Amino acid sequence: MRQAGTPPLITIFGGTGFIGRYVCEAVLKSGARLRVAGRDPRKAWYLQPLGSVGQVSAVAADLTKPTTVEHSVEGADAVINLVGLFKGNLEAAHVQGPGNLAAAAKKAGVKAFVHVSAIGVGPDSESTYSQTKARGEQAVKSAFAKATIIRPSTVFGPEDDFTNRFAAMGAWPLLPVIAPRTRFQPVYVRDLARAIAAAALDPKTHGGKTYELGGPEAMTMRDLNKRIATMSGQQPELVDVPDFVASGIAAFGFLPGAPLSRDQWRMLQQDNVPSGKLPGFKEFDITPTPLGAVAPEWLSRYRKGGRFAPSAA
Repeated sequence: MRQAGTPPLITIFGGTGFIGRYVCEAVLKSGARLRVAGRDPRKAWYLQPLGSVGQVSAVAADLTKPTTVEHSVEGADAVINLVGLFKGNLEAAHVQGPGNLAAAAKKAGVKAFVHVSAIGVGPDSESTYSQTKARGEQAVKSAFAKATIIRPSTVFGPEDDFTNRFAAMGAWPLLPVIAPRTRFQPVYVRDLARAIAAAALDPKTHGGKTYELGGPEAMTMRDLNKRIATMSGQQPELVDVPDFVASGIAAFGFLPGAPLSRDQWRMLQQDNVPSGKLPGFKEFDITPTPLGAVAPEWLSRYRKGGRFAPSAA
């Protein structure tokens, strides 16, 4: 049991990933101690400077190995699960692993469990990703009834594989746009991280709830591509890819280097925006950040002449 006056201990799985590094930063800013669990603890070394001496530790753990999971949550006040895959053994990563982790956390007497899922997931979805994410939520809830489920829309930030990919493609004279009418409500990674950390640190307020977190603007895939191109100082001609062509491309998604998998194509068949039926950022007292307020900071490197080139008038 934690002694009075000792900062809470948060165990995080997926802490070295894109979203994870920002969640770790938010947790450390709160003064809590952080234990980063992963297959290779050495990958967490770069997080050390984010905290004070002794505030960050790392342990070897694998969601598919219950003994290591039990060790990783021992003595923790809260557990955060950020693990997610688009390829590989999705059943193990999205369903079995989170279920094992939630059960171990409950057994260890952990007070808060935060599980990050995604907007639009459902057991009846045609997408394997969405199906397994939905079953993962159910597995977590079955093992830890007061778990907090966080469902974000597409996440953007300096290291993302979203705005950066589109900006890199913006150098082409013709920019193909797949699923041009599908709508997104991109969420800034720092806003998302703050909400995840808050849920872990305040289970009395957020425990047992499911949140859908989207940014302040809903836009189509075509609008996104156009805005990202503008922010990166590029003017490609946008060409909408017919659905039958995109579907044909996705059929070869199993090949190395394929731009689109079959499962990703299935996911693009539905909008990625909050339903409006669940609580969101308002409950965390967070005002979501617009894409245009921050993205130019890292997209400027795609301009001709780099970040020091003059912006378009």
